[in-house]
Amino acid sequence: MQLSDFPDMIVSEASGWGEVDRAHRPYRWYLTRLVLPLCLLPSLLYVYAELAHPGAVLPLTTPALTGAQLFGSGLVLYIAQVAMVAYMAMLIQRTALARDHDPGFDGAYALAAIAPLPLWLGSLALAVPSLPFNMAVLVVALGSSIALIRHGVRPLLHIDDDRTAHFVADMVTMAGMAAWIVLLMMSGLVLSMLFGLR
Repeated sequence: MQLSDFPDMIVSEASGWGEVDRAHRPYRWYLTRLVLPLCLLPSLLYVYAELAHPGAVLPLTTPALTGAQLFGSGLVLYIAQVAMVAYMAMLIQRTALARDHDPGFDGAYALAAIAPLPLWLGSLALAVPSLPFNMAVLVVALGSSIALIRHGVRPLLHIDDDRTAHFVADMVTMAGMAAWIVLLMMSGLVLSMLFGLR
């Protein structure tokens, strides 16, 4: 998968996906080369937004967070994202198994690692101190992530049947949305516990 293939992967099941499938990379490759580095973006940009333009994009915290608290909240967000990708891979594999199709964990992890790419890259918008701009980027990134799931199910999980592919894509999309909402809620809960101690 090349960066130039990425826009086509959002709108097509062919372009880029075949290359990802032919590479037969183990989940560890996606974890070390894609997930671990890109999960840093939202965490680092959250800290940057809090320090550079507090209250412009994220709710203003009063009193301002200390460096240790910002580091702790960024770390919580980072760990939660890495765990969520592994959870999504397991969920993708189990959903396919429910339709009598075993895609293997590596293919499921590849899809789980590629799908949040727009969300990770969209976090770069936190560098811009504008809430409407950030909301627009979030909507586009979310739509792109959903499109990646829908277009990646068939080539990466090797599902030939249309109905099965649609079922898996729909279930993974709904479960993924719910999982990311739970991720945000759990991060907020952990952060409120951390900040309650100050």
